Amino acid sequence: MIRLILHGCNGKMGKNVIDAVKNSSKFTIVAGVDKINSKQDFPVYSRLKEVKEPADVVIDFSFHTAIPQLVEDAAELNLPVVIATTGLDAKEEALVLEKSAQIPIFMSANMSLGINLLVKLVTQAAKVLYENSDIEIIEKHHNQKLDAPSGTALMIAKAINDTLGNTFNFTYGRNPSSGKREKNELGIHAIRGGTIVGEHEVIFAGRDEVLEIKHTAQSRAVFAEGALKAAEFIIGKQPKLYSMKDLLEEG
Repeated sequence: MIRLILHGCNGKMGKNVIDAVKNSSKFTIVAGVDKINSKQDFPVYSRLKEVKEPADVVIDFSFHTAIPQLVEDAAELNLPVVIATTGLDAKEEALVLEKSAQIPIFMSANMSLGINLLVKLVTQAAKVLYENSDIEIIEKHHNQKLDAPSGTALMIAKAINDTLGNTFNFTYGRNPSSGKREKNELGIHAIRGGTIVGEHEVIFAGRDEVLEIKHTAQSRAVFAEGALKAAEFIIGKQPKLYSMKDLLEEG
């Protein structure tokens, strides 16, 4: 049985991870970490290094400002970490990279296996179509989501740009003063409304044809299941920063 500490246990995604663990024969949650205590079936602490229970791995679904303390504590405790939180700034990302030299850290802007397969398909399509196509990304989420564009949309855009040698400048939305679209633009558009769990669509708009590649998350459960797969994957790995690409290649 894999012993799990859930960082951000009282949030929406924390609850989804708890439900996923209840339906799993591989995992047990030995402790949670959250700023706000609540009645759970496991003890809840205010920070990771206060946890008394032995554990094998940490899964994080919290807020980006909590990441520095998390990775500092995890490195001190020599615990592998799965970071599913998005919206990290450059300083926070740099600290994660620094600590990955001490412990294995798995980080992805989206824990869905399907969305990560979409990234793979999109980069393959970009190699073939980019010279004769305009590329746009549209993402839709619920009206409570704080960051925009989503971390997943940025992950997709970066994957395309990396594949094509940093060809594009990212354009975030358009307004009356935007003017004509430039060839080296990669448009990223965010929509917020209702209870949309998550939709990401990549459009390759050519002269006489359009290719659309889309992923729709119908439940947050897909992110919880992906995080558990990542946790199982990272246990026993060497210190390094891992991603869904590593998991998919091994699988």
